[in-house]
Amino acid sequence: MMPLRMPLPHPVTTRFFSVQDVAAVIQQMGLPHVFERLAETIRTDYLRWNDFEKCARVANHSRDGVIELMPISDAKTYAFKYVNGHPKNTQGGLPCVMAFGVLADVATGIPEFLSELTLSTALRTAAMSVVAAQALARPDSRCMALIGNGAQSEFQALAFHYLLGITELRLFDTDPRATEKLMANLAHTPLRLTVCASVREAVRGADIVTTVTADKTNATVLTPDMLAPGMHINGVGGDCPGKTELHPDVLRASSVFVEYEPQTRIEGDLQHLPADFAVTELWQLLSGQAPGRVNAQQITLFDSVGFALQDYSVLRFMRDAAQALGLGQPIQLIPELVNPKDLFVLLQAEPHATATPMNKTPQPTAHHTQFKKVTLVA
Repeated sequence: MMPLRMPLPHPVTTRFFSVQDVAAVIQQMGLPHVFERLAETIRTDYLRWNDFEKCARVANHSRDGVIELMPISDAKTYAFKYVNGHPKNTQGGLPCVMAFGVLADVATGIPEFLSELTLSTALRTAAMSVVAAQALARPDSRCMALIGNGAQSEFQALAFHYLLGITELRLFDTDPRATEKLMANLAHTPLRLTVCASVREAVRGADIVTTVTADKTNATVLTPDMLAPGMHINGVGGDCPGKTELHPDVLRASSVFVEYEPQTRIEGDLQHLPADFAVTELWQLLSGQAPGRVNAQQITLFDSVGFALQDYSVLRFMRDAAQALGLGQPIQLIPELVNPKDLFVLLQAEPHATATPMNKTPQPTAHHTQFKKVTLVA
């Protein structure tokens, strides 16, 4: 009797989305539309808050920075982001923040979408800031102070310009070259740009203050004597233990809103205050379960540290854009096996089918690898 042949497997592929693919999405859709769609996606996902299994990110700290893993899932999709924060990297020509992420199918565990998240994180962080500001800032806000003019600054500036109507930016950074870079990148926009000599000068007269500094220290970029009635503070740079930007009395003078309270109490400017200091999670505000700004004189503060739900949102947005625009490329992360219980057979493949030299471009292959039986000698 002939042995039964196992059915040939369906190829399991993962769509890979590169930095160039993300840039292509922005070029084809336009940055204003990308910010608008991304903000809508984030808002929609926050309204599904209770559908997600959540936890604070897992962080490994060193003297030079931090490496973090940020997971989240609902009943259908698991997502995670790998991200670092190394402020000294720029001295060696490397980005301070580098990231990638995955969307996987909960039912099978198959990683369906693998994307860069360095550029995408900048987009989602700015979009998240605007989602919070749309709910908290005064509707007539037109002037924003931008403290910290590094890699995130253009994204914050343009998101607030496109989606919130900010027309004037007051800029400060301890590194004048960062401000010069920001000025050059925004020169084509109608934004009125004013370079300031200090944080105090920059925040004077600002409706919104965005702090997005990078030093891994307990800093006091903003102090309570700089506050003005009606101000909205968008605190972005304080995002891990021992790294803060705001004097504790700034929080005490404000109504404080956070993404995910258990994580913000560890990582945000909130880490300086006792556990009973009252805060509101943003999903409660967006769903109408908690009030936001109650009058024009109130000072509001979004203590933003970045949360995995926003990464799920940007990955979902990019996956849909990839499908709509025909971007990205299939890669084979998962081995293709005739017998799913026989992984060892991969060691018996022809040499050309098992590896691609680093300096070679992989070529398309047939669905099924040919194997040659070898003898293993003990």
